[in-house]
Amino acid sequence: MPKFEECLQRLEKIVQELEKGEVPLEKSLTLFEEGMQLSSSCRKELEQAEGKVEVLLKKNGKLQAEPFESLTEKSPARH
Repeated sequence: MPKFEECLQRLEKIVQELEKGEVPLEKSLTLFEEGMQLSSSCRKELEQAEGKVEVLLKKNGKLQAEPFESLTEKSPARH
């Protein structure tokens, strides 16, 4: 699985390509699909990191009322 930073860089490139609007439809769909997969793996990596942060905080006995805020909380609730 690619590193988080690499995923983000690739995602930015894809967004730039799509925003230019010069890419043929077929290629746009391919880029969009790749972007969705990258986005998904970035989210998984962030959630794992969040879990590690909370575990470390608990080990130190300092889990505050404000745990590491995840990106999923900012997006609409998933049911």
